Amino acid sequence: MNALSRELSRAGIMNRTREEVSPQISHYIVIEGTYAELLERAEGIAPVEEHLEGLRAAYEEIMANWNIGTEKGIEDVFDESDLGKLILVTALMEAEAVDESDGKLILKEKPHLDVLRVELRFPIEDVEGYLDELEDRFNPSMVTEYTLEKNYYVEVMEVDRELVEAALEIAEEYATEESLVEAMFDGIARSVLADVILELAERHRRKNELMEALMEREPIVVEGERERVNVYFDEDAIEDFLKELQTLGYLKVKGNRIWV
Repeated sequence: MNALSRELSRAGIMNRTREEVSPQISHYIVIEGTYAELLERAEGIAPVEEHLEGLRAAYEEIMANWNIGTEKGIEDVFDESDLGKLILVTALMEAEAVDESDGKLILKEKPHLDVLRVELRFPIEDVEGYLDELEDRFNPSMVTEYTLEKNYYVEVMEVDRELVEAALEIAEEYATEESLVEAMFDGIARSVLADVILELAERHRRKNELMEALMEREPIVVEGERERVNVYFDEDAIEDFLKELQTLGYLKVKGNRIWV
């Protein structure tokens, strides 16, 4: 965080660091049973059918070159990001078909996938449209995971498109791909919103008139070759954004008057 902030500052890009302790709360619907039982009950419930199809493909891949009595390194069978294989290895161990010792997995037998007992978890937002069917067919349970995390941010205090793009290039060496994509859209949206506000402020020198004209433009649409970004906002958010533009020196607001 501090290294990124220093590099941005050297490039003349205003920024500030921020630390925040915040919870991450996730809700999951959990169903369990043998693979055959779940498959029989899953008809018409797309997320469950897709998950079970993925498990079958994963099972075939695991067993393809694994002979009874031979061992494999855990990392050779699955990694932490491969949830399907993790579920299957857990099921195989619970069925005593696989032993684990010193980071090695030893295959004792090859049970049919249908008889393996598996537990499937679905983020609740992925199955919201199927909750009644899940309740009727699977008697599911719900698991809530609460994680308290400390997050570190570098906030770029610029709305100029060139400076935003320069900041994104610098951040590529420091940020995750996910956070970089989010920052890219945030930067584009803020830059476009600032341009529209400054354009309108040239014609509307009273804040109430500017706000009215801006709300009539919502959403502001940014068109690309194959994508579109819709920028939505409310009046309270614009009030704060005007203060930010004033801090950055783009305009001045005093009472109901605006100067650009």
